[in-house]
Amino acid sequence: MNNSMIEFLKDKAKWVRKETLNIHRIAPETRLASSLSCVEIFVVLYYGKVLSFNPSDIQLQDRDRFIISKGHGAISFYPILADLGFFDKHELGRVCKEGSFLGGIPDCIIPGFETTNGSLGHGLGVACGMALALKRKNRNEKVFVLIGDGELYEGSVWEAVMFAGEHKLDNLRLIIDNNKICMLDYCKNILDLDPLNEKFKVFKWDVEAVDGHDVKHLYNTMIKFKEDRNDKPKVIIANTVKGKGVPSLETDPLSHIKVLKENEIETAIAGLK
Repeated sequence: MNNSMIEFLKDKAKWVRKETLNIHRIAPETRLASSLSCVEIFVVLYYGKVLSFNPSDIQLQDRDRFIISKGHGAISFYPILADLGFFDKHELGRVCKEGSFLGGIPDCIIPGFETTNGSLGHGLGVACGMALALKRKNRNEKVFVLIGDGELYEGSVWEAVMFAGEHKLDNLRLIIDNNKICMLDYCKNILDLDPLNEKFKVFKWDVEAVDGHDVKHLYNTMIKFKEDRNDKPKVIIANTVKGKGVPSLETDPLSHIKVLKENEIETAIAGLK
């Protein structure tokens, strides 16, 4: 990845944060902090062209599958889909409004979303089914999944982790948005899962931890894991900051449920770097 591409991805990330804040302005019920922590992950996957996709044919057989299991944190994905032509950009001004298909929790009626992402803990299991089917058909497409670290408290996640390792789903790529804050506090104060990397290794996964806001590191790791086929599923632990880009959210253990006021949104947009 050359320097111009790195700067391009950084600029896109800044733009996505601005658009996410604007969406929160018109739809305060959206989970802002959770959506800001995974911006670079979305940007690298799509603008970095890690994923194979076609906005003009969303059911293209040769596409890679992307499951966003942390649905509440996917509002920052809306601007990307609109920008890439999955749907008209004017829809971004109608999020959570009557007649809009863009809600506070994404639904599979939205072009570009593979699944309904409501109750936490289901996405990885669905992805395992997709990966197993593709593997048995000798297909080359990969299945990517994004989950939050708080979502790891769900038992169904670990059932899927065990299943993937046992069935050698080496076409499965899990990305953990490890922002270290769940709904009501820091994760370490609720249920500390460290050392997280060792847990996945025990269940026969390849693991790598990255800075989830470093687009170059994210890209290199995603590309390496995408091409690697060694009978093991892969997990990227993306260490992120909840509410990234908005200082008042970054250090707030209750940022998950915090709604910004109009003046706070304006200040946040002006301060984006």
